[in-house]
Amino acid sequence: MCDVLGRALRQADAAGGLSRRGFLRAAGATAVAGGLMASAGCAASAEEPRRAATAASGHRTRLVLLGTAGGPILLKGGDRFGVSTAIAYGGRVYVVDLGLGAQMRLAAAGFGGEAPNSQLAGLRGVFFTHLHSDHVAEWPALYAVGPMNRGSAREKIHVFGPGDRGTLPRVFPPHRPEPALVNADNPTPGISGMTAHLRNAFATDFNDRARDSNYTLPEGTFDVQDIDIAPYWQVDPAGVPPRLHEPIPVWQDGDVRVTATLVDHHPTAPAFAFRFDTPDGSVVVSGDTAVSENLIDLARGADHLVHEVIDPEFVEQLVQSLPREQQDPLRAHLLESHTTIEQVGRDVAEPAGVKTLVLNHLVPGDNDPERWKQAQNGFSGTLIVGEDLMQLGVGQA
Repeated sequence: MCDVLGRALRQADAAGGLSRRGFLRAAGATAVAGGLMASAGCAASAEEPRRAATAASGHRTRLVLLGTAGGPILLKGGDRFGVSTAIAYGGRVYVVDLGLGAQMRLAAAGFGGEAPNSQLAGLRGVFFTHLHSDHVAEWPALYAVGPMNRGSAREKIHVFGPGDRGTLPRVFPPHRPEPALVNADNPTPGISGMTAHLRNAFATDFNDRARDSNYTLPEGTFDVQDIDIAPYWQVDPAGVPPRLHEPIPVWQDGDVRVTATLVDHHPTAPAFAFRFDTPDGSVVVSGDTAVSENLIDLARGADHLVHEVIDPEFVEQLVQSLPREQQDPLRAHLLESHTTIEQVGRDVAEPAGVKTLVLNHLVPGDNDPERWKQAQNGFSGTLIVGEDLMQLGVGQA
């Protein structure tokens, strides 16, 4: 989401009226998403994942929150890593998004085998909701070192994500000049295009290891696929998706069925939410989105809905620290392409009829927990404020 925040920081610095530290202090934040990747606090202890795993160990299907903060900005310390969510079914693990630190969280969650190089042995699939940096920052690292951390596993890891959108997003506000294009020959690559660039970027390492150690190249480990949305939408510059009347089939892995829908994170598009159905129950992960009827349809009757959330009070603090010409555009961006505390329970989880709403991608990450709990208003199910390495059982133990 939030390349706009990085731009705001740089422009504030250039204006000379507000230092980077002053910007954050004025915003009253240590985490932004459109915000920050990590919040103040103590790092999670080694005991926490063990306690969490014990609590859900009787369940064949588990929901594991690997990282619960959103946004690209880094701060010292913190107990919230970049956004990443795992669904485990027996020994199989499926991960949605790879925010900064996701590989370390995967190892800490205890999904690996006994061998020292088997921390990713159970990883079956990776699903990217969209290609903003705070959701894909760990993909280059996983692509580079994943083959060496799977032990004796030989089945490929299936990777799914957005394809090339085919058009540039609109410039906002519309009256300002268009910025220079990055990679003008291919300015909007999807996950497969991005991965091809990674292969070339790591060529020195890959060639060294293949020749010296008979190293398995990443294409032998990962099967990377763009999710085809051609039957549903030709993305336009505004990036607001159409109403869908059925989910998008993504993958069937034995007993695990994965479907998706298009959500509204305009102008970023396509942006997906994913649903995982196992014989034990269902988990839906929203990705970044405003209130979305497509998402409500996908989440209908789900056991757990993992949904992003932003605090509008924080947004107001943030925009007041910026130059006047940036305030209205930034406020619109943050509130029109994300879901607020007041909306997430009342306008999404309740009409979807989900049993448990799990708040994730928290903005700001250091909010008073009582503020997040206001999402219960208008929602008759169970509300959980997500924490890194929290594990929740799905269905009967």
